[in-house]
Amino acid sequence: MQKITSSIRVDSLFFLGIGFLVLLSMIVLGSIAPFLFPLYFFYLILAFLIFFLLFQVDFEIISLFSKHFYISSIVFLVLPILIGQITRGAIRWIPLGPLTIQPAEIVRPFLLVFFANYIISRKLNLKRFINAILLLALPTFLILIQPSLGVAVLTVVGFVGVLLAADIKKKYFLYAILAFIALTPLFWRIMQPYQRERILTFINPTSDPYGAGYNALQSMISVGSGKLLGRGLGKGVQTQLAFLPEKHTDFIFAAVAEELGYLGAGLLLLGGFFILSRLVSIIENASSPAGRAYVSGFFLTLLVQTFVHVGMNLGLLPITGVPFPLVSAGGSSLLATFIGLAIAFGARKRLK
Repeated sequence: MQKITSSIRVDSLFFLGIGFLVLLSMIVLGSIAPFLFPLYFFYLILAFLIFFLLFQVDFEIISLFSKHFYISSIVFLVLPILIGQITRGAIRWIPLGPLTIQPAEIVRPFLLVFFANYIISRKLNLKRFINAILLLALPTFLILIQPSLGVAVLTVVGFVGVLLAADIKKKYFLYAILAFIALTPLFWRIMQPYQRERILTFINPTSDPYGAGYNALQSMISVGSGKLLGRGLGKGVQTQLAFLPEKHTDFIFAAVAEELGYLGAGLLLLGGFFILSRLVSIIENASSPAGRAYVSGFFLTLLVQTFVHVGMNLGLLPITGVPFPLVSAGGSSLLATFIGLAIAFGARKRLK
């Protein structure tokens, strides 16, 4: 208990940011999606329990299981194809009684642990770099066919973050960029029709205001209508009258902006900034190169996830279904973020 208390005291901003975002999430979700409760409390309790069990474990100990994490992740990603629950044409979830789990979300932090150890453990020559790309391609493909474009993108982003922390020749990044460009037609073919339509509509959302462009337009209206202080909890026109789709997941930022205004949206971003700033501190004071690589990948994932979510809510980016970390409803995303944060916390240098 003394060890736990000492750790919390050392990095209070880290826990403050997490607690603030979770509290804000419960307040907003209670207003715009009360049907989520009390079941969502179970995910929250489970997430906190896992976090407090993991965050005291050194990254070096977790690293011992990195290969097992990769193999288990592949098996876990195959399960939805075999026993998954089809929802709106996607087969991403596994039903567990009243709960549903999305394996693609859960495996992301564990894949990062594997790649951090794989890339850092030996000198990264061209052969090993190609092997790493191939190892990344398998889970990414399994995620894409579910389909879950947003999660697939975040998986690749985390891998890039790991590479940035490694001693890698810049030409390998050029190879990766060229490979991505070469594979773009394949990715386009793998995408579902609605995903292609979202990207095309992003260029001009007003071309189909009642179809593919509807979500983006309603989100922008929600953000603009909140003004400085918002309409008030439970008084948002777009959110309460259901004009704004997926208000509790993909468009939680727009819902916050409408009901709590620019002030609430700003506080939301500030909470995220606290967490990201502490992750930067852990990167600078990591206990090992592999730990630094993992936290770099996780940091870049959270940064891009936040940027993409806010960007698509403001109509600046295509809609990809990326949740806001710790705030959007989604039990699997919540669990994955808490697991990732706990592992990152375990990568810091311990006080003597």
